[in-house]
Amino acid sequence: MDDDLPPDLERLRTLETWAVLYLKRVRARIAAVERQQAPPQQTPVPTAASAPPAAGPRRGRTPDWGIADTGVGTSAAEVHRGDCWARGRSLRPVSAERARAELAGGMRACAVCRPDTVLTRS
Repeated sequence: MDDDLPPDLERLRTLETWAVLYLKRVRARIAAVERQQAPPQQTPVPTAASAPPAAGPRRGRTPDWGIADTGVGTSAAEVHRGDCWARGRSLRPVSAERARAELAGGMRACAVCRPDTVLTRS
């Protein structure tokens, strides 16, 4: 056999391992050079609409405004800011326009977060 490879299995396996590892290094270098040569991408500026989601696997984004029932068995409700600690667990998210309309229609504003002071500004 006029080959430059060794005839025994042990040395062939050693060469195979070396070749796989070296191929990984070559591919990693290729990827690094491609990243260097790629045109720079503009990083998007974070906005309020693209805020990262709240922590936790099932927890959604905290709404800006919401309506919550004030007690058990009552039909009374209050408008709250989304981050109000007094909102309870039953906060129904609403838009700022809907929250303004509810306040204008006579719904009570939370005495803790005072959404009326922000929503009624012009």
